[in-house]
Amino acid sequence: MSILFFIVSLFTVGLAVYFVIILFGNYAIDEKDLVLNESTKIVDRDGNEITRLFVENREIVDLEDIPNHVKDAFISIEDHRFYEHTGIDIRAIARALYRDVITQSKAEGASTITQQLAKNAFLTNEKSWLRKTKEVLIAVNLEQRYSKDDILEMYLNRIYFGHGAHGVQAASKLYFDKDVKDISIEEGALLASLIKAPSHYSPFLDPERSKERRDLVLRTMELRGKLSAEETVRLQGKTIPTDQTKITENQAYLSYIDMVLQEAEEDHQISEAEILKGGYTIVVEMDKVAQEVLYEQFQKDETFPGSNVQGSMVLLDNDTGAVIAVQGGRDYVRKGFNRADQALRAPGSVFKPIAVYAPAMEEGLFNPYSLLKDEQINFDGYEPQNISGQYTGEITLYDAIKDSVNLPAVWALDQLGIGISKSYLEKQHLLLDDDGLGMALGGLDQGVSPLTIASLYRTLANNGVYSEPYLIDKIYDRNDEMVAEVVIEEAEVYSPKTAWDMTRMLEAVIQEGTGTSGQFNGALAGKTGTTSLESVEGASRDIWFAGYTPDVSGAIWMGLDTDDEENYMTASSDVTTIAFKTVLQEMYPDSSETNLAFEVPDGVEDLEGPIQFVDIDDLSANLKIGFTGGRVELSWSSSQDDRLHYRIYEVVGNDRKLIDEVVGESDYTVKGAGVFSSSSYVVVPFNPQIDREGEASNQADAEFQLFSRDSAS
Repeated sequence: MSILFFIVSLFTVGLAVYFVIILFGNYAIDEKDLVLNESTKIVDRDGNEITRLFVENREIVDLEDIPNHVKDAFISIEDHRFYEHTGIDIRAIARALYRDVITQSKAEGASTITQQLAKNAFLTNEKSWLRKTKEVLIAVNLEQRYSKDDILEMYLNRIYFGHGAHGVQAASKLYFDKDVKDISIEEGALLASLIKAPSHYSPFLDPERSKERRDLVLRTMELRGKLSAEETVRLQGKTIPTDQTKITENQAYLSYIDMVLQEAEEDHQISEAEILKGGYTIVVEMDKVAQEVLYEQFQKDETFPGSNVQGSMVLLDNDTGAVIAVQGGRDYVRKGFNRADQALRAPGSVFKPIAVYAPAMEEGLFNPYSLLKDEQINFDGYEPQNISGQYTGEITLYDAIKDSVNLPAVWALDQLGIGISKSYLEKQHLLLDDDGLGMALGGLDQGVSPLTIASLYRTLANNGVYSEPYLIDKIYDRNDEMVAEVVIEEAEVYSPKTAWDMTRMLEAVIQEGTGTSGQFNGALAGKTGTTSLESVEGASRDIWFAGYTPDVSGAIWMGLDTDDEENYMTASSDVTTIAFKTVLQEMYPDSSETNLAFEVPDGVEDLEGPIQFVDIDDLSANLKIGFTGGRVELSWSSSQDDRLHYRIYEVVGNDRKLIDEVVGESDYTVKGAGVFSSSSYVVVPFNPQIDREGEASNQADAEFQLFSRDSAS
């Protein structure tokens, strides 16, 4: 009798509490607590997922994308009267309270799905009557504010499934490597079985116990009329997953991802903390093949000239200017020092084309075959030296680039003016405080990053047009609304003609100049660079290569983070040249993809290759007399280049008299010679590109030779 009285009293109290809840429960809910943290996806332009970033691994899905059999499994095992009650199940609560009183415990049984949502969203895991009361208050008010389907959707997206997976979508990928919309009945039952105690029933931790719990869910679904007996038996015979689909942090992507987070905050005002919770989709320009090739190359000890030598490399898309691959160091770690954009190093000779030669040609000061001074000069106390120690007096701009000769670059910058040089760099967002001629050789006080050098070379590859490099194309929020997009602002720095002429000369660097080391089957234009550690003879501080193919531009740097008399390199830029070419070759293993040539821009005349002088030491002069008069026939070995001119001189005493000039010939006839002529002749090659004569041939004296009437005709 006392027990019955207790139950009736309890039921009466329960009804009273219920009405109190209805009247006052609205004060218990802060709807901001219902907003879920959702993982952010980084995807490439084709929508392929690169990685996920999160505080909680969660992907929110609509209820309509969750199969009915999955919803049935959860409702059957957790709250089979879900669509009937108003947030709390009075009968279940009465039974639970009765058990709690009898056992003098706080077992908290009989929580509805709505109550579980209330507990997870608004409350702690504390076990107390007060916490239970709050849970009931919130649950009833959730039912008043939201539909049953809304509550079920929030619940399935919020609950924890173990091993870091929050919500059914993340759990489906973790346990079955598939979207929740694709999972089977028994797989849905397994997910529902985990809610009670995820670690206790995990198939990865205790397969036997996990299967027993899953089979219980299937039996319960049968009991609730969701499965037939035959289906239940068949499904209980299914195995459970044993291999966990892990969300791994791909080490190859770390440099790139950190730069994405930095760009999101600096350019789009979305903080890293917001990205980790906000469920964004970030579309980036990464080329996964290029990124992984670059990473693997940096893991090989043979790539570097020493175990303590560091490095970084950047590749840009020529069409867009986007960063497609980046490596911030040999052993780059998350949020580490990214040498690709944070290390400012002296660029050495890779700076010559972009700080001196391209601006000077654009200003009309020189052309590729202009002659530059190549002699020791004191520039108001600054006395640069050629590395070879040799000086030719003058050299073409073409050869100065190809062979990386120092003096002509400094002299050309002196002629151009430092202010004009810096104005061209400023158009490409590079601001320098340097005011010395050492700029010509890349001797900068502050230095530049590989990312900056890559962007400056990409200007040449892009017909003289600069745009700032970027990684993020678009950002979408969790509702698939675009909230940010890259804005590409272009600046014309050089004419297409200047850019093209530079490309041709930088190709020569690769084919026959300082950049011949290494192997790449495709078209490549580029420049090497080295800076010296002045305190140690033969030591180098920085070694560089920068260049571009028809598709990509890039720069690679190697050096020590800190160097001194005890720590230094002796390597040359051959090392960086080989590494750069190796990356390209592995990116494009199919030779048919790499044999593409650079294309001459529309309206631009191609740059002719340099005309080379030829030494002539076999000039002969034959005097022939016939019935119609005499003539001297000259012949010599000519160059294979038929663009070379030859000037024919008659030697008169100590002087020369110009007779004629021919192009691409190897013989010439001097008409009107007398039988007693004793004339002598020389042939002098002449290069019209540089308006210079070469060395004169041997002097040939006319020798008499009788010839017939026929031969004189």
